[in-house]
Amino acid sequence: MSNKSSGRKNNQEGTPTIVNRKARHNYNILDTIEAGVVLRGNEIKSIRDGSINIRESYAKVINGEVWLVGCHISPYKNQNTFDTYNPLRNRKLLFSRHEINKLVQAVQEKGLTLVPLKIYFRRGRAKLEIGIGRGKNTYDKRQDLKGKDAKREMERALKN
Repeated sequence: MSNKSSGRKNNQEGTPTIVNRKARHNYNILDTIEAGVVLRGNEIKSIRDGSINIRESYAKVINGEVWLVGCHISPYKNQNTFDTYNPLRNRKLLFSRHEINKLVQAVQEKGLTLVPLKIYFRRGRAKLEIGIGRGKNTYDKRQDLKGKDAKREMERALKN
């Protein structure tokens, strides 16, 4: 399986970086913030294997805490215990109080959405890049596609 089709890249540590490619297609990302994720041991092993899907997930502020909702982490295939977990459970995101207040203000006042962009490892810990974005309309998406096609044609012309 190629890395481009799955949205999976390897970073400098050799662990996968899982990218939500649809996020930038469906949302105008205005700002990004890095957050830690509270995970169990089997979930970390699954993420290192690349068995995670953040395409349909989003972040939500509940009782002053930020939670990742709808993220699917498949159970680790090589585990020896019978301790299973819900692959779609909500996972807590680690932010400072100042960052949480900033996110709450952005979501309530401006009608923005918290979208996970990518998950990667830094110093052995899983980090999630959250984008603060506004949903695109259909015509915005078409304009982006036209721009990409024009850029691709221009690069082909310069190459030849």
